[in-house]
Amino acid sequence: MTNDVNDVEKRVADGTTWDSFCDALKEAGKIIQSEKAPGDAFNKAEGYRYLARLLRGGLESFLEFRDPLYPQLRCGAHETIKLGADNPDNRYESAAINPKYDYRISGKRGTVNYLGISSIINKYASGGTMEVTGHIDHREMEIGPDGDIEIIVSCNKQKGNWLPMAEGSNSITVRQTFQDRVNEKRADLKIERIGAKEGRPKPLTAEALERGLMGAVMFAQGSATMFENWAESFLPTMNELPPADQDYCQSIGGDPNIFYFHSAWSLAEDEVLEIIAPEIPECQTWNFQLDNWWMESLDYRHHTIHVNKHTAHYEDDGSVRVIVSHTNPGLPNWIETAGHDMGTMCWRWIGAEKHPLLKTRVVKLKDLN
Repeated sequence: MTNDVNDVEKRVADGTTWDSFCDALKEAGKIIQSEKAPGDAFNKAEGYRYLARLLRGGLESFLEFRDPLYPQLRCGAHETIKLGADNPDNRYESAAINPKYDYRISGKRGTVNYLGISSIINKYASGGTMEVTGHIDHREMEIGPDGDIEIIVSCNKQKGNWLPMAEGSNSITVRQTFQDRVNEKRADLKIERIGAKEGRPKPLTAEALERGLMGAVMFAQGSATMFENWAESFLPTMNELPPADQDYCQSIGGDPNIFYFHSAWSLAEDEVLEIIAPEIPECQTWNFQLDNWWMESLDYRHHTIHVNKHTAHYEDDGSVRVIVSHTNPGLPNWIETAGHDMGTMCWRWIGAEKHPLLKTRVVKLKDLN
């Protein structure tokens, strides 16, 4: 497509832009039919729902909240929009930025266990990477006596709380990690462009519509392809939980303070996956979660599909044993499969100086003690 304004307006007016969007979305559906992806109707249904969720998130990101002149922090991954082993303990927020401008993030710290903010180059829609170009977390921040926070986001170093940007930075990501969602209070933050005068975003243009629609569908296609390929790479370590490639994790948007373990799992109806962490290091927090094939966290609204430093039961020697099974074994740290018989999984050490390995084994439910 050419980008001449008159050509774009013509495509929008005659419906060509919409047709191209629909054709691209149909093409994205082929990802769900990948050769190594599960072929049953249940997993396929989740796959197509996953695409619909990604599209919903993409439309919000690329069409509704894409103006770096008037950025807004929005929660783009939550109970019903999931991707990339989204952490059930997290609240994720993001905003569009442009390194030509400086920004101010301000608000209240709250009591959430971990607060980290990154500037990134998000290429999920075009290259499958999310490079971190700057990072600051609550341990480095100057915080006022009433919990007030002010952070300057810019390419040039600033006094006080400074979040660096780089050429190509196009988004801010905020991670809030809870240990106890009931009692911890989330940070309440806003972002604004420094020097912005009173005004409002311009009305929608044909060019913005076309760019937003195609950006959304490319985001859905690019994200689904990347994480489906990643899930396939876990097959050789089925029911094990080895360290992930940390450089790759960081290249697709991982938090610099997190050490990741990723793999796949598969259990018969009478089988149990036992995961043992012999040593829990000093750390900000840790957690384990169960995901489906498409690397979406399972439904944590209605099932116990994860455990963390706060919720876990510890053995007398300080170790932790996690039990993944279809039915309740009557033991602590039970993780529900929520109707799934296979998928992916993730363990995180967050803010730890060392990263002990994990032990796994599959046993029959009747033999578990």
